[in-house]
Amino acid sequence: MSIRNRRIWLRVLEFFVIGVIFGVTEDFIAIKFAAGAASTLETLKVAFWVALPFAIFSELVVDHPSFWKKIFRFRDED
Repeated sequence: MSIRNRRIWLRVLEFFVIGVIFGVTEDFIAIKFAAGAASTLETLKVAFWVALPFAIFSELVVDHPSFWKKIFRFRDED
């Protein structure tokens, strides 16, 4: 496996573990305590669909290595 493929694989794995699993867990706990909803598969589905767009945005856009450089147009000072 090339280094480029390994980086892509690690990025996808990071997106899945950090973005989706942590996001779903956080949202599931929030739904459980804030709304008093029962722990059902339907509640888990709602938590997943709420967490997914935020996970995509944060992991694949904001955490991109050149995101902040493109946003603020940083200049390398020699």
